[in-house]
Amino acid sequence: MKLSELPLKRMARVTRLRAENTVDQRLLALGLLPGMLVKVAHVAPLGDPLAIEFQNQCVSVRKNEADSVEVEVL
Repeated sequence: MKLSELPLKRMARVTRLRAENTVDQRLLALGLLPGMLVKVAHVAPLGDPLAIEFQNQCVSVRKNEADSVEVEVL
C-alpha cells in the first residue's frame, strides 16, 4: 500500500522508499527509512498535502511524494 492511501490516524511500517528523485532523497534526509513507524496525521480538504508523523516529528508532504513510499498497515 502507498503512504498516500493510508487511512487517517492508522499506524504503518515503511517497507520501501524509492529514492529516485530529490523529493524522495529529502524524505530520507528527514529520517524516513524502511522499518520506521509512520501515520497520516492530517489530510488537507482537497487531499493534498498530507501531514505525516514519524519519530516525534510532523512533516507535510505532497500526495505524489507520498506515492513513492510503500507501507504495511499494522
